Amino acid sequence: MINAKQIVAAIQTANNIVITSHRSPDGDSIGSSMGMYHFVKALGKDAKICHPDKCPDFIEWAKDDVRIATFEEDEQEVKEALKDADLIFCLDYNGANRLGKEMGPFLEQAKGMKVMIDHHLDPDNFVDIAVSQPDVCSTSQLVYELIEASGSIELLDKRMGSPLYLGIMTDTGSFRYSSVTARTHEVLASLLKHGVKQAEVHEATFDNNRIDKIKLRAHILAERLEVIEELHVAIVSVTEEELERFNHIKGDTEGLVNVALSMEGVDAAVFFRESGDMVKISFRSKGDIAVNVLAGDHFNGGGHKNASGGASFVNLDETIKKFKEVAPNYFK
Repeated sequence: MINAKQIVAAIQTANNIVITSHRSPDGDSIGSSMGMYHFVKALGKDAKICHPDKCPDFIEWAKDDVRIATFEEDEQEVKEALKDADLIFCLDYNGANRLGKEMGPFLEQAKGMKVMIDHHLDPDNFVDIAVSQPDVCSTSQLVYELIEASGSIELLDKRMGSPLYLGIMTDTGSFRYSSVTARTHEVLASLLKHGVKQAEVHEATFDNNRIDKIKLRAHILAERLEVIEELHVAIVSVTEEELERFNHIKGDTEGLVNVALSMEGVDAAVFFRESGDMVKISFRSKGDIAVNVLAGDHFNGGGHKNASGGASFVNLDETIKKFKEVAPNYFK
């Protein structure tokens, strides 16, 4: 249930509003942040968006001319914003640790009212108002629901709605996941009625690829794809050296795990990416295969049943070896 009146009242009485979202931003975190920002502005208030790290290149368009301060580049500014805030939105995450070990503690120390709007399982108790609905496909849909439930649907326009459409589109795999419901399509229809051009959103997100990005993805699929046939599991991986060779920028490998999952006979896919002293892991699955359990049991992660993340702090080869050792306990 969305406490729409209470949340809007908090916006209208706040003097310093900060909008936060999780580390390693994606379409839903950027989309919900931007949608909320424009909603707050439409209510006559101002807000600052503070994220742990930079927006991926392929969804930069959704920011329009709005600046997002990041802890990795604007540390002091973000610290001061959280300290001075009397209202903090926590969008698309359900625990302060999802901001990362650098920014998370400053959120926890912040004195302002905290409002969580999120759709992940098992939320932590770290906010004053919690909107937690794991049955909803995306946080961007929940932001739309807030706008509608508050009686402010007349404020919705293309600028507010386009990032919300982005968030729903990307968090549902372009509307193909089982999390999509009839209500989701009603929300999408409403966004279109209020000026959103779905073709523009899709083209801006998916049809603006650099040649280095195409070559990197082709290399990974040609050289780093492995299928464990008896488990119906596909593995893709990439080293930092390979990323550098193809002039990688943030977002270039987004969605590759879904390409692996789309293969005939594959029911689960895992993508391993070297990143400094850790390996970042993305898990995807179909049907009743719960990859969030494996991610939580062995790879410091979790998330949705069919879409989860994790991390490993040993090298890439050892991480993949460990995955292959534990995989038979989860995939049959």
